[in-house]
Amino acid sequence: MRIALFTPLAVSAVLALAAPWAGGRLPPRQAARLLTLTSLIASLVTATALGMTAFTLIGQIPAVAEEGEWSPGVLAAQAPVNSLVAAVCAVAFAGCVGALAISARQQTMLWLAARREYRALPTGGELAVVDDPLPQAFALPGSPGRVVVSSGMLRALSPAERAALLAHERAHLRHRHHVFLLTLRLASALNPLLRPVARAGNFAVERWADEEAGTLVGDRSLVARAVARAALAAKRAPRHSLAATGGPVPQRVRALLAPPTPLRRDLVVALGLLMAICCFSLARSANDMDQLFDTASPGHLHSEAGRVQHHHEHQ
Repeated sequence: MRIALFTPLAVSAVLALAAPWAGGRLPPRQAARLLTLTSLIASLVTATALGMTAFTLIGQIPAVAEEGEWSPGVLAAQAPVNSLVAAVCAVAFAGCVGALAISARQQTMLWLAARREYRALPTGGELAVVDDPLPQAFALPGSPGRVVVSSGMLRALSPAERAALLAHERAHLRHRHHVFLLTLRLASALNPLLRPVARAGNFAVERWADEEAGTLVGDRSLVARAVARAALAAKRAPRHSLAATGGPVPQRVRALLAPPTPLRRDLVVALGLLMAICCFSLARSANDMDQLFDTASPGHLHSEAGRVQHHHEHQ
């Protein structure tokens, strides 16, 4: 049981090391989807495993044991980990849940700010051009979403580059990339080991929009020029997560100038296997925990005592 409980932590560590490498060797669409899904599964399974381990100690508190109708002494004797390890898991679990709550609040505030900005945009059409000398371009999710571009950004790009940049932002809206980014942020808040996975996922989302734009305009090198010129014109980090100049721009440009990345099924299978191991370990731990608390219940103790007494009587 002990091994099954801590398997999700090991899987998270492997993901943290492998995600940047694996994400760069998959097509961006598949990389973004796989990294987001694996991040979500690994964070939830790891937090649940920490919570279950912590509860082996919490369940020994007399008031909790009385409410749950089990023996704290038997639970302490048969717990899969000692009290110190369980206490560390309890603190880690509380910290992870607290970090998730803080991140969720931050994302809510960002969403509210985006909604205020959305309502202040000029009405009409998917594209909103704002009179601002500061070069910027970004997508604002909504119903429907809007692509926002400043007059300064339009002046900085040629007509063909503008078309490529707008295609990039429309790709963000079309594929609801804000959902991927939100999931990655919340998952990495719940499980800090997954922060490298979140960064790799964010990069994959930007690359996904780049490749989609390259397909739409029929020229990947044009998208590379548009991204590079937009980043040089902006001269500072974007305020919005779905901005055209988001992510490591030099790496995005290099990827667009290189041949498209082919799908590697072995990496897909490897990531799927990791998630299967993670989920199986949680199912095994949950079953063992159920048996542990059943063993510590009065009914089981009475039946065990009766079985022992019956055995002695027939000797």
